[in-house]
Amino acid sequence: MDHILSIVLFTPLAGLVVLCFLPASKPRAIKLWANLAAFLGFLVSLPLAVHFDRTRDYQYVEQTEWIPSIGASYHLGIDGLSLLLVILTTLLGFVAILSSWNAINERLKEYYAFFLLQQVGMLGVFMSLDFLLFFVFWETVLVPMYFIIAIWGGPRRAYASIKFVIYTLIGSVLMLLGILMLYFQYHSQFQRYSFDIAELMKISLPSSVGWWVFWAFFVGFAVKVPMWPFHTWLPDAHVEAPTAGSVILASVLLKMGTYGFLRFSLPLLPDAAKNPTIINAMAILSIIGIIYGALASLMQKDWKKLVAYSSVSHLGFCTLGIFSLNPLGIQGSIIQQINHGISTGMLFLIVGIVYERRHTREISEYGGLMKVMPVFTIVFLIAALSSMGMPPLNGFIGEIAILQGAYQMSLNWAVWGAVGIALGAAYLLWLFQRTMWGEISEKNKLLKDLSWREIAVFAPLIVWAFWIGLAPGSYFRILERPTAQIVERVRPGYYAEHKLVNPLTAPPATAALR
Repeated sequence: MDHILSIVLFTPLAGLVVLCFLPASKPRAIKLWANLAAFLGFLVSLPLAVHFDRTRDYQYVEQTEWIPSIGASYHLGIDGLSLLLVILTTLLGFVAILSSWNAINERLKEYYAFFLLQQVGMLGVFMSLDFLLFFVFWETVLVPMYFIIAIWGGPRRAYASIKFVIYTLIGSVLMLLGILMLYFQYHSQFQRYSFDIAELMKISLPSSVGWWVFWAFFVGFAVKVPMWPFHTWLPDAHVEAPTAGSVILASVLLKMGTYGFLRFSLPLLPDAAKNPTIINAMAILSIIGIIYGALASLMQKDWKKLVAYSSVSHLGFCTLGIFSLNPLGIQGSIIQQINHGISTGMLFLIVGIVYERRHTREISEYGGLMKVMPVFTIVFLIAALSSMGMPPLNGFIGEIAILQGAYQMSLNWAVWGAVGIALGAAYLLWLFQRTMWGEISEKNKLLKDLSWREIAVFAPLIVWAFWIGLAPGSYFRILERPTAQIVERVRPGYYAEHKLVNPLTAPPATAALR
């Protein structure tokens, strides 16, 4: 297990290298190998969960010199937060590639190569414990997603891909400036250079510097989430991207932003993160995103654009939970990030399936599909109930924890969050009613139900949705230590003040029993 993280990280890259040697004249071989490489990427990540010890901090740590002259190292490690996001990435990567079997038939090698490269970038983001290494992987993700949208996207793919790049690059430049400010502050205090995240946490920052670094990080992470008002690139990117691109964009890539807030903004800049002005600003932006995204979804006539705007609303819940700065809110946010990856991934796959059959995403073109696609209807219903937070599915657990955490900070936060949940149920039920019920038109009477391959695409996501909904305790236990690390950095003494057991100081036997 000494190099398990490197194996997980570079398995997709090994698959990409082999893919390059396959002849373009054999499309079936290319598809089979790409799917096999993605499946192997998921399989090699499973030992991370099997052998994970939730009573310890960073695990499977690997560190070696990379650029010693500037203090950069190849430093990998994961905690409970990283673990869930790594598993989400490997599973959704496999699901996205499998869903492309019939959808993509041109330039197959390039298409699958970009997906495998993107896997490497996203996994690297969630594993890196060196800030420069993190930034390299962060930027790596930008390249394949740009080409996936620009080459295999819809009619406005050029506009959507350029807009995606411009927004992301602006955020990345500001984030890099924030990283360099920390880097030089560390040197001025310790007379050596380091990009190591644990080392950077030792810095004592002047309040004015911490303030500006926080906002530099904020732009980089908020664009990726995306938070309102940095969200405008997202609907265009989703609508123009191929189905698999939308799935991986919504399910994994957006989580890089929320992960950045949790891994860097809060622990590295605790004084700024608990500043009342910043907390109120983040809460207001999150609530606006929740309500705006839900209302925009209610107004959509395009099936895919409706799901795209729903992501703005759902990620607003995640950022609201993060900046509640208490264990329940943060744990709920992390679980809701996983939930969003599962439910919205399913919703985009559902849109892709009907689009492959009818080549239109206009909601008005559908109706009565349950009469000819009963299995599809059941899967759609499960995905919709998961997304709107109905028990016993996964969405309920994340939303209720976030609302509890928000309530501890402000009753107004919880009330607006509840309004967002109600609006979410409205647009999803409206969509389901318009497309599945009613009279079926002549154009839809010959539509085929889900194939066995398509059922296989949905099966792991459905199982995971019920698993989280029925047995959430294991997920909360995995997240106890990383959550406590964040809370104690930002609000020292929180657990003692609220008479809670602190997972960081509890005896191992006691922690294992909880």
